[in-house]
Amino acid sequence: MSSVKVICTECPMGCEIEVLVNGDEISVEGYGCKRGREYAEAEVVCPRRVVTSTVRSSTGRMVPVKTERPVKRSEIFAVMEKINAAGCSLPVRIGDVIVRCVSEDINVIATANVD
Repeated sequence: MSSVKVICTECPMGCEIEVLVNGDEISVEGYGCKRGREYAEAEVVCPRRVVTSTVRSSTGRMVPVKTERPVKRSEIFAVMEKINAAGCSLPVRIGDVIVRCVSEDINVIATANVD
């Protein structure tokens, strides 16, 4: 049996959660809400992160971007390679897709209006 401690980031409470792993069985202790339990399980089974970065436009202006949803932590470097290779034309509006399908069916979208 192994034990992993995580600090939940799903809400401001910041619960210290212990995840006990025994083969295929997972037990979670110390969470304050359902979201904390789900977060702790995911951190042990398949951690994911939202990736934020910038993409250079054709005019040289930088456009802030992020993934629509969290991507597997193990894929972050591959996602960043795709983002770094991308470019875009202005104008860009919040929510515009800048890079399609960087991981699974997850797109990279603009997080600001840039003219």
